[in-house]
Amino acid sequence: MLPTPPKRGPGTPGLRRSQPGLSRSCRGAFRSPRPSPKSGQADGASEDPQQLDIQKLKEKRDMLDQEISQFRAEGYSVDELQDHISQLHEYNDIKDVGQMLLGKLAVIRGVATKELYPEFDLDVND
Repeated sequence: MLPTPPKRGPGTPGLRRSQPGLSRSCRGAFRSPRPSPKSGQADGASEDPQQLDIQKLKEKRDMLDQEISQFRAEGYSVDELQDHISQLHEYNDIKDVGQMLLGKLAVIRGVATKELYPEFDLDVND
């Protein structure tokens, strides 16, 4: 014979959603996660965190402006830098195509790609 489930009392017509006593902590007054101003300080007596961030960014900008001035004094120019970057992109594109061709040739010959490097006078570290 199967045991019968325990009978529920009149005030519990189903399952409870939470254990009794756990919800009490939620009934307290709301406390903000932001710290309140310390006593004795008027609003605005302390610096606003955003103002501190702005000040740090201004200092960083000034430092970068000094570095740019130093590079210009040494003879570097923005146009030269852009040209150099463009040449590096072109070099990398050509190198990628070369790597692809070496890979396809290695598959056709059934060898590892690095075995083809000496044949074409290439350094494995290039």
